[in-house]
Amino acid sequence: MTRQLKIAVVGATGAVGETMLSILAERLGTKGHEVHALASERSLGKQVEFGRKQLDVEDLATFDFSGIDYALFSAGGSISREHAPRACEAGAIVIDNTSEFRYVDDIPLVVPEVNGHLLDDAGPGTLIANPNCSTIQMVVALAPIHRAVGISRVNVATYQSVSGAGRLGMEELARQTADRLGMREVKPSKFSQPIAFNVLPAIDTLQDNGYTREEMKMHWETRKILEDDAIAVNATAVRVPVFFGHAEAVHLETREPLSIEDAAELLRNAPGVTMPESDDPGLAPTPAFTAAGKDGVFIGRLRRDLSHPQGIDLWVVADNVRKGAALNAVQILQAIEARAEGGQVAASASRT
Repeated sequence: MTRQLKIAVVGATGAVGETMLSILAERLGTKGHEVHALASERSLGKQVEFGRKQLDVEDLATFDFSGIDYALFSAGGSISREHAPRACEAGAIVIDNTSEFRYVDDIPLVVPEVNGHLLDDAGPGTLIANPNCSTIQMVVALAPIHRAVGISRVNVATYQSVSGAGRLGMEELARQTADRLGMREVKPSKFSQPIAFNVLPAIDTLQDNGYTREEMKMHWETRKILEDDAIAVNATAVRVPVFFGHAEAVHLETREPLSIEDAAELLRNAPGVTMPESDDPGLAPTPAFTAAGKDGVFIGRLRRDLSHPQGIDLWVVADNVRKGAALNAVQILQAIEARAEGGQVAASASRT
Protein backbone atom coordinates (compact mmCIF):
# COMPACT_ATOMS: atom_id res chain seq x y z
CA MET A 1 0.00 0.00 0.00
CA THR A 2 1.60 3.20 -1.16
CA ARG A 3 -0.79 6.05 -0.43
CA GLN A 4 -1.31 7.57 2.98
CA LEU A 5 -4.84 7.02 4.26
CA LYS A 6 -7.21 8.92 6.50
CA ILE A 7 -9.23 6.43 8.54
CA ALA A 8 -11.92 6.85 11.19
CA VAL A 9 -12.72 3.99 13.59
CA VAL A 10 -16.20 4.40 15.11
CA GLY A 11 -16.68 2.58 18.40
CA ALA A 12 -12.96 2.78 19.12
CA THR A 13 -13.33 2.12 22.86
CA GLY A 14 -15.17 -1.19 22.36
CA ALA A 15 -13.59 -4.64 22.02
CA VAL A 16 -13.96 -4.75 18.24
CA GLY A 17 -12.92 -1.11 17.79
CA GLU A 18 -9.77 -1.64 19.82
CA THR A 19 -8.96 -4.73 17.75
CA MET A 20 -9.56 -2.79 14.53
CA LEU A 21 -6.98 -0.23 15.64
CA SER A 22 -4.53 -2.98 16.55
CA ILE A 23 -4.91 -4.74 13.20
CA LEU A 24 -4.66 -1.46 11.27
CA ALA A 25 -1.38 -0.78 13.03
CA GLU A 26 -0.14 -4.30 12.25
CA ARG A 27 -1.13 -4.33 8.60
CA LEU A 28 -0.76 -0.72 7.50
CA GLY A 29 1.80 0.56 9.98
CA THR A 30 1.41 3.73 12.01
CA LYS A 31 3.58 6.11 10.00
CA GLY A 32 1.96 8.49 7.57
CA HIS A 33 -1.62 7.36 8.04
CA GLU A 34 -4.07 9.64 9.83
CA VAL A 35 -6.31 7.63 12.16
CA HIS A 36 -9.19 9.01 14.22
CA ALA A 37 -10.66 7.12 17.19
CA LEU A 38 -14.35 8.02 17.51
CA ALA A 39 -16.85 7.24 20.25
CA SER A 40 -19.66 8.90 22.16
CA GLU A 41 -19.23 12.10 24.13
CA ARG A 42 -18.92 10.15 27.39
CA SER A 43 -15.62 8.67 26.17
CA LEU A 44 -13.99 12.07 25.66
CA GLY A 45 -10.78 12.33 27.64
CA LYS A 46 -9.92 8.68 27.09
CA GLN A 47 -7.11 7.40 24.93
CA VAL A 48 -6.82 4.19 22.89
CA GLU A 49 -3.79 2.41 21.48
CA PHE A 50 -2.79 2.52 17.83
CA GLY A 51 0.40 0.51 17.71
CA ARG A 52 2.76 2.29 20.05
CA LYS A 53 0.80 5.53 19.73
CA GLN A 54 -1.97 6.79 21.96
CA LEU A 55 -4.95 8.34 20.18
CA ASP A 56 -7.29 10.79 21.86
CA VAL A 57 -10.92 9.71 21.56
CA GLU A 58 -12.99 12.18 19.53
CA ASP A 59 -16.72 12.82 19.65
CA LEU A 60 -18.53 11.01 16.84
CA ALA A 61 -21.53 13.35 17.00
CA THR A 62 -19.48 16.40 15.99
CA PHE A 63 -16.84 14.71 13.83
CA ASP A 64 -16.49 15.96 10.26
CA PHE A 65 -15.90 13.03 7.88
CA SER A 66 -14.74 15.29 5.04
CA GLY A 67 -11.47 13.99 3.69
CA ILE A 68 -11.77 10.60 5.40
CA ASP A 69 -10.97 7.71 3.04
CA TYR A 70 -12.42 4.90 5.18
CA ALA A 71 -14.81 4.87 8.13
CA LEU A 72 -14.95 1.56 10.02
CA PHE A 73 -18.09 1.34 12.17
CA SER A 74 -18.56 -0.99 15.14
CA ALA A 75 -20.70 0.86 17.66
CA GLY A 76 -24.16 -0.65 17.30
CA GLY A 77 -26.89 -0.53 14.68
CA SER A 78 -28.54 2.70 15.83
CA ILE A 79 -25.19 4.53 15.68
CA SER A 80 -24.52 3.23 12.17
CA ARG A 81 -28.04 4.15 11.09
CA GLU A 82 -27.47 7.75 12.14
CA HIS A 83 -23.84 8.35 11.22
CA ALA A 84 -22.84 5.95 8.43
CA PRO A 85 -24.92 7.77 5.78
CA ARG A 86 -23.34 11.12 6.62
CA ALA A 87 -19.87 9.54 6.41
CA CYS A 88 -20.79 8.25 2.95
CA GLU A 89 -22.13 11.65 1.94
CA ALA A 90 -18.79 13.17 2.94
CA GLY A 91 -17.04 10.77 0.53
CA ALA A 92 -15.78 8.08 2.91
CA ILE A 93 -15.98 4.37 2.10
CA VAL A 94 -17.93 2.99 5.04
CA ILE A 95 -17.34 -0.57 6.28
CA ASP A 96 -20.07 -1.31 8.81
CA ASN A 97 -19.77 -4.14 11.31
CA THR A 98 -23.37 -4.01 12.57
CA SER A 99 -26.43 -5.77 11.17
CA GLU A 100 -28.00 -2.46 10.15
CA PHE A 101 -27.30 -2.72 6.39
CA ARG A 102 -26.55 -6.42 5.85
CA TYR A 103 -29.89 -7.31 4.38
CA VAL A 104 -30.28 -4.34 2.04
CA ASP A 105 -30.21 -5.77 -1.48
CA ASP A 106 -27.91 -3.22 -3.10
CA ILE A 107 -25.40 -3.06 -0.21
CA PRO A 108 -22.62 -5.65 -0.62
CA LEU A 109 -22.10 -8.09 2.25
CA VAL A 110 -18.47 -9.09 1.89
CA VAL A 111 -15.98 -11.69 3.06
CA PRO A 112 -12.95 -10.93 0.85
CA GLU A 113 -11.85 -14.58 0.46
CA VAL A 114 -15.35 -15.52 -0.71
CA ASN A 115 -16.97 -12.69 -2.68
CA GLY A 116 -14.29 -10.03 -2.91
CA HIS A 117 -15.31 -9.34 -6.52
CA LEU A 118 -18.11 -7.19 -5.10
CA LEU A 119 -15.44 -4.65 -4.14
CA ASP A 120 -14.34 -4.04 -7.73
CA ASP A 121 -16.43 -0.89 -8.07
CA ALA A 122 -16.09 0.38 -4.50
CA GLY A 123 -15.28 4.07 -4.43
CA PRO A 124 -15.90 7.20 -2.36
CA GLY A 125 -19.33 7.10 -0.75
CA THR A 126 -19.71 3.31 -0.95
CA LEU A 127 -21.23 1.49 2.02
CA ILE A 128 -20.13 -2.11 2.59
CA ALA A 129 -21.55 -4.42 5.24
CA ASN A 130 -19.42 -6.75 7.37
CA PRO A 131 -21.22 -10.07 8.04
CA ASN A 132 -22.01 -11.64 11.38
CA CYS A 133 -19.04 -13.30 13.12
CA SER A 134 -20.45 -16.81 13.02
CA THR A 135 -21.36 -16.48 9.34
CA ILE A 136 -17.90 -15.24 8.31
CA GLN A 137 -15.97 -18.26 9.53
CA MET A 138 -18.53 -20.70 8.15
CA VAL A 139 -18.64 -19.26 4.62
CA VAL A 140 -14.83 -19.19 4.42
CA ALA A 141 -15.02 -22.95 4.95
CA LEU A 142 -18.04 -23.53 2.72
CA ALA A 143 -16.98 -21.43 -0.27
CA PRO A 144 -14.37 -23.74 -1.87
CA ILE A 145 -16.72 -26.72 -1.64
CA HIS A 146 -19.68 -24.73 -2.95
CA ARG A 147 -17.64 -23.50 -5.93
CA ALA A 148 -16.54 -27.04 -6.78
CA VAL A 149 -19.71 -29.12 -6.42
CA GLY A 150 -22.43 -26.90 -4.95
CA ILE A 151 -23.99 -27.13 -1.51
CA SER A 152 -27.69 -27.89 -1.12
CA ARG A 153 -28.07 -27.85 2.66
CA VAL A 154 -26.19 -26.82 5.80
CA ASN A 155 -26.91 -27.81 9.39
CA VAL A 156 -24.75 -25.96 11.89
CA ALA A 157 -24.54 -25.76 15.67
CA THR A 158 -22.42 -22.88 16.94
CA TYR A 159 -20.49 -22.67 20.20
CA GLN A 160 -20.01 -18.93 20.59
CA SER A 161 -17.76 -17.16 23.09
CA VAL A 162 -18.93 -14.39 25.38
CA SER A 163 -16.83 -11.77 23.57
CA GLY A 164 -19.53 -11.95 20.90
CA ALA A 165 -21.70 -10.13 23.43
CA GLY A 166 -19.07 -7.40 23.90
CA ARG A 167 -17.11 -6.28 26.91
CA LEU A 168 -20.09 -6.72 29.24
CA GLY A 169 -20.32 -10.37 28.26
CA MET A 170 -16.66 -10.97 29.09
CA GLU A 171 -16.95 -9.13 32.39
CA GLU A 172 -19.99 -11.22 33.33
CA LEU A 173 -18.22 -14.51 32.64
CA ALA A 174 -15.19 -13.42 34.69
CA ARG A 175 -17.33 -12.21 37.60
CA GLN A 176 -19.59 -15.26 37.63
CA THR A 177 -16.63 -17.65 37.44
CA ALA A 178 -15.08 -16.00 40.49
CA ASP A 179 -18.43 -16.07 42.29
CA ARG A 180 -19.00 -19.77 41.60
CA LEU A 181 -15.49 -20.71 42.68
CA GLY A 182 -16.00 -18.62 45.83
CA MET A 183 -19.33 -20.34 46.55
CA ARG A 184 -21.17 -17.03 46.16
CA GLU A 185 -24.53 -16.42 44.53
CA VAL A 186 -24.37 -15.89 40.77
CA LYS A 187 -26.46 -13.02 39.41
CA PRO A 188 -26.96 -12.85 35.62
CA SER A 189 -27.13 -9.42 34.03
CA LYS A 190 -25.94 -9.41 30.41
CA PHE A 191 -27.21 -12.93 29.81
CA SER A 192 -30.64 -14.30 30.72
CA GLN A 193 -29.12 -17.16 32.76
CA PRO A 194 -25.73 -17.73 34.38
CA ILE A 195 -23.01 -18.31 31.78
CA ALA A 196 -20.15 -19.53 34.02
CA PHE A 197 -19.89 -23.35 33.86
CA ASN A 198 -23.01 -23.37 31.70
CA VAL A 199 -24.18 -23.22 28.06
CA LEU A 200 -27.07 -21.08 26.84
CA PRO A 201 -28.98 -22.45 23.81
CA ALA A 202 -30.21 -19.09 22.55
CA ILE A 203 -28.43 -15.99 21.24
CA ASP A 204 -30.28 -12.77 20.36
CA THR A 205 -34.04 -12.34 20.22
CA LEU A 206 -36.56 -15.05 19.41
CA GLN A 207 -38.26 -14.74 16.01
CA ASP A 208 -41.81 -15.75 15.08
CA ASN A 209 -40.56 -18.98 13.45
CA GLY A 210 -38.94 -20.24 16.68
CA TYR A 211 -35.39 -19.44 15.60
CA THR A 212 -33.34 -16.70 17.21
CA ARG A 213 -32.15 -13.73 15.21
CA GLU A 214 -28.55 -14.99 15.47
CA GLU A 215 -29.62 -18.23 13.82
CA MET A 216 -31.54 -16.41 11.10
CA LYS A 217 -28.52 -14.18 10.41
CA MET A 218 -26.60 -17.29 9.39
CA HIS A 219 -29.47 -18.34 7.12
CA TRP A 220 -29.85 -14.94 5.44
CA GLU A 221 -26.19 -14.05 5.21
CA THR A 222 -24.87 -17.38 3.93
CA ARG A 223 -27.27 -17.22 0.99
CA LYS A 224 -26.36 -13.63 0.20
CA ILE A 225 -22.58 -14.10 0.46
CA LEU A 226 -22.52 -17.33 -1.56
CA GLU A 227 -25.00 -15.75 -4.01
CA ASP A 228 -27.28 -18.78 -3.91
CA ASP A 229 -30.79 -18.54 -2.46
CA ALA A 230 -31.32 -22.27 -2.98
CA ILE A 231 -29.00 -23.21 -0.09
CA ALA A 232 -30.98 -24.35 2.95
CA VAL A 233 -29.31 -23.25 6.19
CA ASN A 234 -30.48 -24.59 9.56
CA ALA A 235 -28.64 -23.15 12.57
CA THR A 236 -28.66 -23.56 16.34
CA ALA A 237 -26.66 -20.85 18.12
CA VAL A 238 -25.26 -21.60 21.59
CA ARG A 239 -23.35 -19.33 24.00
CA VAL A 240 -20.51 -21.09 25.85
CA PRO A 241 -18.26 -19.98 28.73
CA VAL A 242 -15.22 -19.16 26.58
CA PHE A 243 -13.77 -15.65 26.36
CA PHE A 244 -12.59 -15.59 22.72
CA GLY A 245 -13.21 -17.80 19.72
CA HIS A 246 -16.30 -19.29 18.13
CA ALA A 247 -16.57 -22.97 17.14
CA GLU A 248 -19.07 -24.57 14.78
CA ALA A 249 -20.08 -28.15 14.10
CA VAL A 250 -21.06 -28.02 10.42
CA HIS A 251 -22.89 -30.70 8.47
CA LEU A 252 -23.26 -29.95 4.76
CA GLU A 253 -24.81 -31.82 1.86
CA THR A 254 -23.29 -31.34 -1.59
CA ARG A 255 -25.18 -31.24 -4.88
CA GLU A 256 -22.57 -33.35 -6.66
CA PRO A 257 -20.48 -36.16 -5.18
CA LEU A 258 -17.24 -35.13 -3.49
CA SER A 259 -14.77 -37.45 -1.80
CA ILE A 260 -13.39 -36.57 1.63
CA GLU A 261 -9.91 -36.54 0.12
CA ASP A 262 -10.94 -33.98 -2.50
CA ALA A 263 -12.77 -31.92 0.12
CA ALA A 264 -9.61 -31.85 2.24
CA GLU A 265 -7.57 -30.72 -0.75
CA LEU A 266 -10.04 -27.94 -1.55
CA LEU A 267 -9.97 -26.71 2.02
CA ARG A 268 -6.17 -26.86 2.38
CA ASN A 269 -5.81 -24.69 -0.73
CA ALA A 270 -8.55 -22.22 0.21
CA PRO A 271 -7.52 -18.66 1.16
CA GLY A 272 -7.81 -17.96 4.88
CA VAL A 273 -8.13 -21.63 5.87
CA THR A 274 -5.74 -23.66 8.03
CA MET A 275 -6.12 -27.42 8.48
CA PRO A 276 -3.98 -29.54 10.81
CA GLU A 277 -1.95 -32.28 9.18
CA SER A 278 -2.91 -34.75 11.89
CA ASP A 279 -6.24 -36.59 11.81
CA ASP A 280 -6.07 -37.14 15.56
CA PRO A 281 -9.35 -35.71 16.96
CA GLY A 282 -7.49 -34.89 20.16
CA LEU A 283 -5.46 -32.37 18.16
CA ALA A 284 -8.44 -30.71 16.48
CA PRO A 285 -8.45 -26.88 16.60
CA THR A 286 -10.05 -25.26 19.63
CA PRO A 287 -11.25 -21.69 20.25
CA ALA A 288 -9.05 -20.77 23.19
CA PHE A 289 -5.78 -22.45 22.23
CA THR A 290 -5.86 -22.49 18.42
CA ALA A 291 -7.94 -19.57 17.21
CA ALA A 292 -7.77 -16.84 19.87
CA GLY A 293 -5.54 -14.02 18.69
CA LYS A 294 -5.05 -15.60 15.24
CA ASP A 295 -6.26 -14.43 11.85
CA GLY A 296 -7.21 -17.72 10.19
CA VAL A 297 -10.22 -19.99 10.02
CA PHE A 298 -9.20 -23.39 11.38
CA ILE A 299 -10.84 -26.62 10.25
CA GLY A 300 -10.71 -30.09 11.77
CA ARG A 301 -12.76 -33.30 12.24
CA LEU A 302 -13.39 -33.56 8.48
CA ARG A 303 -15.29 -36.77 7.78
CA ARG A 304 -18.05 -38.40 5.76
CA ASP A 305 -21.49 -38.11 7.36
CA LEU A 306 -22.77 -41.63 7.92
CA SER A 307 -26.40 -40.52 7.57
CA HIS A 308 -26.18 -39.02 4.06
CA PRO A 309 -24.37 -40.26 0.92
CA GLN A 310 -23.23 -36.74 0.02
CA GLY A 311 -22.93 -35.40 3.54
CA ILE A 312 -19.70 -33.97 4.97
CA ASP A 313 -19.03 -33.03 8.60
CA LEU A 314 -16.42 -30.54 9.73
CA TRP A 315 -15.43 -28.48 12.76
CA VAL A 316 -14.74 -24.78 12.16
CA VAL A 317 -13.02 -22.45 14.63
CA ALA A 318 -12.02 -18.77 14.45
CA ASP A 319 -11.40 -15.75 16.64
CA ASN A 320 -14.76 -13.99 16.47
CA VAL A 321 -13.39 -10.55 17.35
CA ARG A 322 -10.57 -10.76 14.79
CA LYS A 323 -11.69 -12.67 11.68
CA GLY A 324 -15.31 -12.50 12.78
CA ALA A 325 -15.30 -8.70 12.90
CA ALA A 326 -12.25 -6.43 12.98
CA LEU A 327 -9.91 -8.31 10.65
CA ASN A 328 -12.58 -8.87 8.01
CA ALA A 329 -13.26 -5.11 7.94
CA VAL A 330 -9.56 -4.31 7.54
CA GLN A 331 -9.23 -6.98 4.84
CA ILE A 332 -12.06 -5.26 2.95
CA LEU A 333 -10.14 -1.97 3.19
CA GLN A 334 -6.94 -3.63 1.99
CA ALA A 335 -8.72 -5.35 -0.90
CA ILE A 336 -10.19 -2.06 -2.11
CA GLU A 337 -6.79 -0.38 -1.89
CA ALA A 338 -5.15 -3.25 -3.76
CA ARG A 339 -7.71 -2.95 -6.54
CA ALA A 340 -7.19 0.82 -6.73
CA GLU A 341 -3.44 0.42 -6.93
CA GLY A 342 -3.79 -2.33 -9.51
CA GLY A 343 -5.98 -0.07 -11.61
CA GLN A 344 -3.43 2.72 -11.39
CA VAL A 345 -0.67 0.35 -12.48
CA ALA A 346 -2.79 -0.93 -15.38
CA ALA A 347 -3.68 2.61 -16.47
CA SER A 348 -0.03 3.64 -16.31
CA ALA A 349 0.99 0.63 -18.38
CA SER A 350 -1.62 1.40 -21.02
CA ARG A 351 -0.17 4.87 -21.51
CA THR A 352 3.38 3.63 -22.15
